[in-house]
Amino acid sequence: MNLRILRIELKRSVAPWAGAVVLTGALGFLYLVNAGWWRGTTAWTAQWTTLALWTRTLLFYLWPIAVGLGALQGLRDHRSKTVELLTSTPRPAWHRAATSAGTTAVTLASAFALLVLVGGVQVLANTEYTHLGWLPISLVGALSLVAGAVLGMGVARALPSALTPPAMAMGAFVFTVLMSISHSRTETNTPGFPINEPTRISLLSPAVQEVRDALLTLSGAVHAGQTIWLLGMAATGFALLMATAPRIKVIALAPVLAGGIIALLILPSDPRRIYVMDETAAELVCEGPVCVTRTQQARLADLADPGRKALGLMRGALGGRAPVSVREDNAVLLEGSTPRWSREAVLFDFDDHTVASAKGEELTRALIVKGMVPGCTPVGWESFDLKEAAAQSIAVAWVLGKDEPVDSPSAASSEVRALARPAWKKLRALPRAEQLSRINAMRTAALSCKGDPLDALSGGAAR
Repeated sequence: MNLRILRIELKRSVAPWAGAVVLTGALGFLYLVNAGWWRGTTAWTAQWTTLALWTRTLLFYLWPIAVGLGALQGLRDHRSKTVELLTSTPRPAWHRAATSAGTTAVTLASAFALLVLVGGVQVLANTEYTHLGWLPISLVGALSLVAGAVLGMGVARALPSALTPPAMAMGAFVFTVLMSISHSRTETNTPGFPINEPTRISLLSPAVQEVRDALLTLSGAVHAGQTIWLLGMAATGFALLMATAPRIKVIALAPVLAGGIIALLILPSDPRRIYVMDETAAELVCEGPVCVTRTQQARLADLADPGRKALGLMRGALGGRAPVSVREDNAVLLEGSTPRWSREAVLFDFDDHTVASAKGEELTRALIVKGMVPGCTPVGWESFDLKEAAAQSIAVAWVLGKDEPVDSPSAASSEVRALARPAWKKLRALPRAEQLSRINAMRTAALSCKGDPLDALSGGAAR
C-alpha cells in the first residue's frame, strides 16, 4: 500500500476517527481522572515501565472501542452497496482487505504511539533510568488495538448488519470484564485479606492490572503468549474480510482458536511468573551507606547527607545495635502482607509521604523513625495507629536528645502528644542503661511487627 492509496483510504474510511477516539479518550482518562496513575513512584509519567503498564490498563475501555469502530469500518462496502461490484473486479480480495485493514492498523498504532510519546516526554524529565524493557509491553498494547479492529472488520464483513458494530463493542467489553473477574483469590499473611492475582485465562485480555510497584514488569512468557493470541485474532479478522463462501468463513475461525490454545499453553499459570522483578531496576545505587534503587537514583544526592546524619545519631544513641545503612526497600510483597523490616538497615519507600516529601532535618527525622519504629500497616493499606505514632515521637525525641516528645512525621495531633508525654516522663525517670533497654525492646517489637512498641517501651508484654 503506497502513500497515495493510504491518503485515499484515510479520506473515505473511519480509520482517522478511530485513531482520534483512542488517543483523545486515553488522554481524557489520564488527565481528567485523578486516579492511581498520578500517584507516587508508580505514576504513569514516573518510569518507563509504569508508563507502558498504565497505558495497557486503559485498554480495558479502549480495546472495545477499537473493536466496535473496526466493525463500523467493515460495513463500508455493505452500506454503499458495492460488495458485488468489488468482488467482480480482477483486483485480488486480499489486496482490498489489506488496504482497508492496513489503513486502520496504521491509524490505531500511530494513536497508541502518540499516547506513549506524550507520557515518554514527561518520563524523560522525571527519571535517569532509561531502558527498553518497557517496549514489548507497549508493542503488545498497540497490536491488541490493531487485532481487535481487524477482527471487528472481518466479523462485520461476514455478518453485515447495523447491529454488528455495537454488538462487537459490547461483546469486547464483556470479554474484558469477564477476564478481569477471572483472577484468582490469594490469601496473604494478613488474615481475612485475600487479593486478586491474574490467571492464565485473564491474560487473554489486552488490559493489565493497575500498577502497584515500579519494580515489577510482565515476563517474557506473557509477551509471547499474548502476541500469539493477538496474531491469531488478527489473522481470523483478515480471513473473514476476504471470505465469501460460508465454508471459508467457518475455516477463517481456525487462527483465533489455534492462537488461543497455543497462548494458553505458553502463558504462565503461576502468578509469580506473570509479574516479575525487573532486576536491573531493583539494583541498588549507593553513596556511602545510603542506597536507592536504580529507578530513583536521581534522588540519591538529596538523601545522602540526611541519611548519614540519621545513622550517626542512631549510632550515638543505640551504640552497637544501631543500623549501619539506609536503603530503599526493593523487596516486593503482596498487597496486604505484613511489612518486613531489618535491624541492620533503615528501609524506606519513596511512596511513603513522610520520606518522599521531606527534606533536610525533616528527612533526617523521618529516617530515624524508619530505623526505630517504621510502622506495621499492611502493604498497600492506609491507616493510622495512635499508639504507633506516640512511640515514633518518643523514639525520635530520645535519639535527638530532646526534652519533650517531638511531633511524629505521620501525625502532629493533640491525641498523640497526650499519649506520648506520660510514657516519655516514665522513660526519662529511668537510669540511662534502663532507658536504652526499654528503647531496644520497643524497637524489637516495632521491627518484628509482633508486639506493641508503646507497651514494650513501658515494660509491658507484647500483644
